[in-house]
Amino acid sequence: MDKEPITLNGLNKLKEELVYLKEKKRPQIVAAIAEARSHGDLKENAEYHAAKEEQSHSEGRITEINDIIARANVIDVTKLNNEGKVIFGSTVYLEDLDTGEKINYKIVGKDEADLKQKLIFFQSPIGKGLIGKNKSDLVEITTPSGMKNFEIKDVKYI
Repeated sequence: MDKEPITLNGLNKLKEELVYLKEKKRPQIVAAIAEARSHGDLKENAEYHAAKEEQSHSEGRITEINDIIARANVIDVTKLNNEGKVIFGSTVYLEDLDTGEKINYKIVGKDEADLKQKLIFFQSPIGKGLIGKNKSDLVEITTPSGMKNFEIKDVKYI
């Protein structure tokens, strides 16, 4: 069983989702199934089948979260010395040398990755290209949309 790196924030979000699924969602689904059952013939009961399908998805997600938590290797970057090196969990401040755009990414695990929130998977092309580099380094990264050139302006462990 391979350990999966995860940030403290990512682990807390998974735990919150697990509590929600077990304490709120599960009872709602059970009630929906009971309600649908009371309507009689289950073969042609769309509400019953929809509730059973939702139950299957929800229980699958509960199992998935429990598995992720069991394999979690929590990395708390706030407890590490900030030497300007890009590591898992660090926030990297970049300048796109082709466009002049300033961007920042936090390097996270698979289950936390969300590009809209500037959370990038450490094994994505950009994540791989940044890990191990240092503040002030120039980095060339091959991405699905082509070659990108960045300068690492700053690295923070927050």
